[in-house]
Amino acid sequence: MKTFRFLALTFAIPALALALSMSGCEKKAETPAKPAAKGDGHDHKAGDGHDHKDGDDHDHKDGHGHGPKTELGSQTAGGMTIVAAREGDVTAGKEATFDITVTGGAGKPAAVRVWVGTQDGKGSIKGKAEAEGEGWHAHAEVPTPIPAGSKLWVEVETAKGEKHVVGFDLKS
Repeated sequence: MKTFRFLALTFAIPALALALSMSGCEKKAETPAKPAAKGDGHDHKAGDGHDHKDGDDHDHKDGHGHGPKTELGSQTAGGMTIVAAREGDVTAGKEATFDITVTGGAGKPAAVRVWVGTQDGKGSIKGKAEAEGEGWHAHAEVPTPIPAGSKLWVEVETAKGEKHVVGFDLKS
């Protein structure tokens, strides 16, 4: 019986490790992974004169290039300034990606959540943004059909638990 347990563990542990290593993000990276440069986290030296403001289509920590960046503007709420940009297009039934920057207020937010649709979130799925560098990166499921007047809604939760919501025109 001890031999059977030993053999079962001998084969089960490597199989489990292989299965776990193959799990994760279902999307394949569009470009081979490159080592991140020190400074701005992109695949070039910081301060090399490369302009990120016009059509930033870099890979993020999630390993996916999302497309050209479109600035959506800035809003203020609760003493904070919230700036949003979308990467790529916003298409019904697909995933859209956004970069959010939050400044001001009483320190770093406890959470940043986003959704595409109406302010009440009906028919939309809220997604929690991930901290990335000095800002936040979010993936949001776009509803089908996209409701009339839809926006990117950003909810910033402060360390004290206060929630502030602002909306941005999608500029699509």
